Amino acid sequence: MTSFFRMKNVKICHLSLLFVFVHACVAKADYAPYFYDNGPYSQNGNLALFSLSEDTPIGTQIYCLNGTDPEGQEVKYGLSFDPGSKEYFKVDPESGNITLVEKLDREKQDSFDVYVSITDGQSKVVERVTVFVMDANDEKPEFQNMPEIIDVVETTESGSSIYKVEAVDRDTGSGGSVIYYLQNHQSTLFVIDRHSGVVRIKPGEMLDYEKTKTHFVTVIAKDGGGNFNGKEQFLSSSATLTINVIDAQDTPPSFIGTPYFGYVYEVSVPGSEIFTVVAKDGDVANPNPIHYSFDDGDDGVFRINKTSGHITLLTYPIYLKREIFSIKVRASEVNPEGRLMDYGLTTVVIRVVDLNNNPPTFYGENGPQNMFELTMYEHPPEGEMLRGLKITVNDSDQGANAKFNLRLIGPGRMLRVVPQTILNEAQVTILVEDSAAMDYEKHHFLTYKLLAVEIDTPERFSATADIVIHLLDTNDNAPKFSSDYYIARIPENSPGGSNVVSVTATDPDSGPWGEVMYSIYGSGAELFLIQPTSGIIYTQPWASLDAEVRSKYNFYVKAEDAEGRYSLAEVFVTVLDLNDHPPAFNDNFLEKTMVIGAPVKIEAVDDDAEVPNNVIEYAIMKAEPDNNIFDINADTGEIMLKSYIKSMAIIQNITKQRDFTWSLVVQARDRGQPSFSTTAVVKIDITEATQLKGGPLGSFLMQSRNKPLQILGMLAGVISLMVIVTVIISTATFMRNKKSNRILPNRRVRRRQRKQMGWSVKHPFKAQETSGEKFKVEEEVQEPDVIVENVNYNNNVNNVVRHWPPPPCAPSLPPPAPPYIPGERQWTVPTISATVAPKPKKKPAISRQDTINKALVSELKMRLEQKKLLTHQ
Repeated sequence: MTSFFRMKNVKICHLSLLFVFVHACVAKADYAPYFYDNGPYSQNGNLALFSLSEDTPIGTQIYCLNGTDPEGQEVKYGLSFDPGSKEYFKVDPESGNITLVEKLDREKQDSFDVYVSITDGQSKVVERVTVFVMDANDEKPEFQNMPEIIDVVETTESGSSIYKVEAVDRDTGSGGSVIYYLQNHQSTLFVIDRHSGVVRIKPGEMLDYEKTKTHFVTVIAKDGGGNFNGKEQFLSSSATLTINVIDAQDTPPSFIGTPYFGYVYEVSVPGSEIFTVVAKDGDVANPNPIHYSFDDGDDGVFRINKTSGHITLLTYPIYLKREIFSIKVRASEVNPEGRLMDYGLTTVVIRVVDLNNNPPTFYGENGPQNMFELTMYEHPPEGEMLRGLKITVNDSDQGANAKFNLRLIGPGRMLRVVPQTILNEAQVTILVEDSAAMDYEKHHFLTYKLLAVEIDTPERFSATADIVIHLLDTNDNAPKFSSDYYIARIPENSPGGSNVVSVTATDPDSGPWGEVMYSIYGSGAELFLIQPTSGIIYTQPWASLDAEVRSKYNFYVKAEDAEGRYSLAEVFVTVLDLNDHPPAFNDNFLEKTMVIGAPVKIEAVDDDAEVPNNVIEYAIMKAEPDNNIFDINADTGEIMLKSYIKSMAIIQNITKQRDFTWSLVVQARDRGQPSFSTTAVVKIDITEATQLKGGPLGSFLMQSRNKPLQILGMLAGVISLMVIVTVIISTATFMRNKKSNRILPNRRVRRRQRKQMGWSVKHPFKAQETSGEKFKVEEEVQEPDVIVENVNYNNNVNNVVRHWPPPPCAPSLPPPAPPYIPGERQWTVPTISATVAPKPKKKPAISRQDTINKALVSELKMRLEQKKLLTHQ
């Protein structure tokens, strides 16, 4: 029947293909639809390499088939499974959404095949894909040999293993790992190894048949946990171990002739008898046979006869790895049923004449190892132990053959190894010696050789192990500038935004720690900006630099990393002066009087800030009348007569003018590039020197008019002489009053301040007024009322009210300075002039009698004033 349908289907397919072929001849070709292949981690496509957790709930939409038709026709999706297999999914033909309809179980089936199809109504494409079932922690551990009943002799030693529990978890990963523990472990006599499942008698405890004949121990097996339904889940199982305690005879066997010592010689061969032990049952009345066995220490190279106690060698001495064997021999009683009962123990020490046949060997956690790696941060604390390196070194020889030195060979003195001398076996510890040298920026990794060399053996066996330390970076470096300071020069009047200087700082750290950001601050930084990332300093867009206003700027630039570690550098900016100001005279028309033999000086000022832009040269451009009789000092601007002109008579011979007046056009030119100049007209009146009125003082001042220091020295001498004379007179007066022993009234007189008279300064070269006008002084105003404070306690006057005059008013502030306008000159160049002060009138000498009379009058006035005050009260 099946064959019939197959043949029928083949015929139908052939007819269909013939129909399609005929139809293709009259219509254009139809292209098959296809799936998008979006890869194994996509949630839509053709379901290729798709994986699904076994704890996915039924009804969950797990995937979306996604494809297209080249002609743009609507496509539909299908999904099927192998015949006879469970159908886990169903698909929506329109949307392609796949829904889970059967529960998954990875432990039963970890993968299955699915046929996915796409059709546009005319063509159908079918693809076979495999879906993988991922594990979830849904299986409990299952005991393999539990529950169980065992027998343990009550004399079993503390710490002995009595049973090994086995449990299996069919999950994978941490969910498939199993650990063991006992329920109520504190109240039981037993312990279990959490990893191996070995049950032992608790150290320090012994079984006692008389107290408890049977122990029930509940063992719990727990998995390592895993994800289940989106949450972490731990599963466990429990089973009971029944331990029956077997009674033993009271007296154990005892060995005869202890201690026991045996020897293995180099000529010994396998089968040689090394020693014989003898034990007897302590129960002499009814002794049991003795069974001999090794408990520990034989290393599988010795054998003992169970009944005779003969110990024999099983291998050649060259293969023995120890020099001394301490073998524990057990002598057990055998009951009539053949079960081992009570026993006794002894130690047999067998010494081997050692052969040095084992070099030092390095061990890791999983056995012999000659390569150790560690990853750590740079600059660990000095003295810290590298805990990630677990290294053990061992030499299986004995005695002097097992003694060796340990050395660490590598770059610098960063690390050291302890211990340095080892016998047989030791844990290797590596300590940090130089923390600063362990720098990630210098060494990304460090490679060392650990060398073990025997000390006192002819063979000098050795072993090496490589230690590779990978350093991780930390932010241990601050950015560092290429220079502690930067000097920049920029012309004045540069436009805003002009580049000034570029600073550079580097941070050797990696990642964000090595990225540097720049900023500037300081009193001179307000006219400048800095690019935070490039370090280019430029002027503010609105800044205008003027060397005449300020030519020097200095400020600090800061380089900072991502965690705030920074360094500073200082920037010095000099504004270069340009020759942008011409020289300027105080006035374009100057009048000067020249005395024959003495120069007159003119002065121009250039507002430029630096030389040679502000250095001025003077020159006479033109003279009126034409015959120029003057020279000018090009540097100072002093105008003087030519050297051959000594008197007015020479001038009269040169010119016919009688007023002796010249007009000069003087040029002031700076030395900048380009050079600027200005001119002024100087009118000069020439005259001869005349004798000053005023006697020798006037003559001295006239002769010293060009020597101000000499005049100051003379004035200082006169003032010093007057001070000395005053001190002498005061001292003499004080001594005379002291000798006379006369009591003069003591008082303080307070007066209001008089008006200060201004000095009248006269020009020394002008005609003087009359003698009376020359030294005329304003008359004193009438003396104001005087209020006297009595401090003479001999006057029995109390309650004196004193009225003090008001304090003088503070002078008003000077008017503010006129504002400065560039290009204009609001000040004038002062000219040097002097006037001879008139001699003050000589004050009449005041006699002693006049002083006394004035004092009495003042005293009388004071008493009258006090009486008036009392009357008014």
